[in-house]
Amino acid sequence: MSKPYVRVAAGLILDSRGRLLLGQRPDGKAWAGWWEFPGGKIEVGETVEQALIRELDEELGIQATQVYPWVVYVHEYPKSIVELAFCQVTAWQGEPHGRENQALDWVDPWDIRLDESEHPIAPGGGSLLPAAAPPLRWLRLPTRYRISNIRHPDHLDGWLAQLRHELLYGLKLVQFREPAWAGSLDALHAALQDTLALCRQHGARCLINSCHPHNWWSQADGVQLRAADAARVLQQDTRPPGWLGVSAHTEHDIDCARELQADFVVLGHVSPTDSHLGSPALGWDAFRQLAVTAGRPVFAIGGQSNDTLDMARLHGAHGVAAMRGPLIET
Repeated sequence: MSKPYVRVAAGLILDSRGRLLLGQRPDGKAWAGWWEFPGGKIEVGETVEQALIRELDEELGIQATQVYPWVVYVHEYPKSIVELAFCQVTAWQGEPHGRENQALDWVDPWDIRLDESEHPIAPGGGSLLPAAAPPLRWLRLPTRYRISNIRHPDHLDGWLAQLRHELLYGLKLVQFREPAWAGSLDALHAALQDTLALCRQHGARCLINSCHPHNWWSQADGVQLRAADAARVLQQDTRPPGWLGVSAHTEHDIDCARELQADFVVLGHVSPTDSHLGSPALGWDAFRQLAVTAGRPVFAIGGQSNDTLDMARLHGAHGVAAMRGPLIET
């Protein structure tokens, strides 16, 4: 017998301090006593946002005023298959309170740990529903992803100065990507080492693009696979070590990222850019249609910067990736 398929809108409600609101399932419901993200079933004719706004009013007595669609994730429970449309809620009217007599708790996502079975445990010791583990991990992913564009050894000092400035202002995710390098291989490797050292000095992760030698990959904190390389790696059935990002332009690329269990996808280009002259841009509507199928966080790329971050998030992006656009607010 096939399991029922249930569509749910779930809200990660985040306050100005970065705390996350959890609700405890009340007695009489399945998984009673377990902690969860507020939300509920999507009714016929409702959008995800409409369903979530209604559910938050019914459960918590708040009116959500800023809802960002985020990741759609499918989790199979013993008796059902649940499609969870996760959204981040960052503004609302009213004070959250348990209208169904459920307990509520504000927690720091970084204080939630996993037990031996990879189930999330709240700071007070209570268990979260199993489907909560992936979004808690994704929530720790930065929203800004800087990509190098050094191109020549003479430009290395300028790149390191720019990177140091951005790291000082909180940048935490960097990709070393130099397909058009004009110097020697030794000079390129030295530039990688300098970039890695600077990132580690500031507690940032640095991934290496798969255009670079395979024996360099393990030196970085992970790998950003080009779309063609992702397809080849998938055939070889060998997932690279560390964090894994996949660059995507099409539905097929997204499929490869899912099968590789990538940590995130970089999707674009969204807007016209000098590096893609003559190649049509996706635009935000097509970006949203592809992003919703990824099942993991998606970064928008192509004409992106701090100025486009809110627009990207409104179309389902986790954040933005850029080679040139400013990624810090000073």
